[in-house]
Amino acid sequence: MSTASLSAAGVSIWLDDLSRERIASGNLASLIDTHTVRGVTTNPTIFAAALRNGESYTEQVAATAAAGKDGDEAIFDIIIKDVQDACDIFRPIFEETGGEDGRVSIEVSPELAHDTSATVAQARQLWDRVNRPNAMIKIPATKEGLPAITEVIGHGISVNVTLIFSLARYGEVVDAYLAGLEKAQRSGHALSDIHSVASLFVSRVDTEVDARLEKIGTEEALALRGKAGVANARLVYEIFEKKFASERFTVLAADHAHAQRPLWASTGVKNPNYPDTLYVTELVAPATVNTMPEKTLEATADHADITGDTVRENYGQAHRVFEELAAVGVDMGDVAAQLEREGVEKFIVSWKELSETVSAALAAAR
Repeated sequence: MSTASLSAAGVSIWLDDLSRERIASGNLASLIDTHTVRGVTTNPTIFAAALRNGESYTEQVAATAAAGKDGDEAIFDIIIKDVQDACDIFRPIFEETGGEDGRVSIEVSPELAHDTSATVAQARQLWDRVNRPNAMIKIPATKEGLPAITEVIGHGISVNVTLIFSLARYGEVVDAYLAGLEKAQRSGHALSDIHSVASLFVSRVDTEVDARLEKIGTEEALALRGKAGVANARLVYEIFEKKFASERFTVLAADHAHAQRPLWASTGVKNPNYPDTLYVTELVAPATVNTMPEKTLEATADHADITGDTVRENYGQAHRVFEELAAVGVDMGDVAAQLEREGVEKFIVSWKELSETVSAALAAAR
């Protein structure tokens, strides 16, 4: 099966979805066995959909209502139960891989994306409340998120850095992680217990860049459609190799620190004209994670052609794509800035939808 081949090539498959129904039905455990799934990522959009569509939350909603809880407290009560249960399902993989996989991510409120101290406080609170060594706290890679990443890693907490779109910001994320490891080391935390991934969003880059290319409309511009997302990810991996071969990391690795793995997020193909496994087959490299929606996971298992590393041999091609994009007038820095703004805004909208869904359920239960 293609998923096993992907795993053998060094790519950890994480499912980009979680719900109580998926846990209770045994589906999540089944995907571990049949599709080589090694972890789970979540976000406000995923939980909003799960709560809207799932009757399995009724009992807990009633108990939460009876306890007089509402707002973010009620939301996290419900989310944390799913995350804990998923962590327990993945615990054997966590043990088997020395903490590298078997991870389940839970995100701080997106409304805190531009508030460093509040992000740190909530990240620490969530880590304590989930109380599972294989949890990961998701923190967005905003400017205000970078010092929060350093601080949270410095407390010995594993972090999934989300909403990365640019090469420059990715480099800053790695630096924030390394500074966090150094802080943790000074505080006496075991570096071997700290893991992190840096989540680069892929398909959203193509969606935005393709729209700009179509607006430009020249033959040269149109020929570049569908190339930016993969090129961006490949150049992130080039930076990853350099950063984690540096003397700064070598010193930390001697104290058993782990490299922060690149994670390919937003790997569901949004343009039906592109192959449905585009962001899987073109981003195969060791020490990476690909977090897939179920549709992409099924397509990968069914017909993805995994031929080995498709990243490192294509650095030159990726640089040429960036040069050609600049030549036709696409500013990748501006693309990334817009996508970050939109990413935060979309998650805030989803968070508000989640809050409304929970509030309505609590009102009905009361």
